[in-house]
Amino acid sequence: MVLIRHGESEWNAAGRWQGHSDIGLSPLGRRQADMTAEFLARHECNVRMIASSDLVRVTQTAAPSARAFGMDLRLDLRLREIDVGWWSGLTTAEIRARDPGMYAAVRAGDDVPRGGAETEAQLRSRVTGAVDDLRTQCPDGTLLVFCHGGPVRSVVAATLGLAANPQPELAGPDNCSRTVLLYRDGAARLSCYNETAHLSDVQLNRVPADRADDDGQDA
Repeated sequence: MVLIRHGESEWNAAGRWQGHSDIGLSPLGRRQADMTAEFLARHECNVRMIASSDLVRVTQTAAPSARAFGMDLRLDLRLREIDVGWWSGLTTAEIRARDPGMYAAVRAGDDVPRGGAETEAQLRSRVTGAVDDLRTQCPDGTLLVFCHGGPVRSVVAATLGLAANPQPELAGPDNCSRTVLLYRDGAARLSCYNETAHLSDVQLNRVPADRADDDGQDA
């Protein structure tokens, strides 16, 4: 299973938290999506299914790959980013100022509802449920899953046995990064996490992320 985070969105570029807000890709994000499709078409020869979150920043990322493989996207709402409630649309600085206690708890690793909405445990439950169902429908070959930073990290954290909120131990993946899980006899093994070599031509032009707040750049 290859997990791919969406390309840079307009709100990623502006440093705004998104959650379930439906924000499209920036020009850089569209270029990242095209480069990802070109890479996958060259290196993944046994793709059997392409699944995607239904939010537009993800479907826009997945569309070039779906065309490259001549396949339809299988949309699944459970692959959405964590719901951040009223934090959506705010910058990290604005959230720190308006909700300092809750933000500090999230950064410390407490599993609290962001913006009064969803917890990491709830995210993990719905995303791993979606992944399990998709794997049942695609028992062999390669499954491409286009989603968000939170779901990618959540699936990896579950595989590695990390806490429900893995933020203190596991940095969030970059836009259009690849994360690969290999399955054998029902067990998953992490092969690579947050791989971005296929984006080397555009990495110099990307908006630098504040790595201490990388979660907010997607969530």
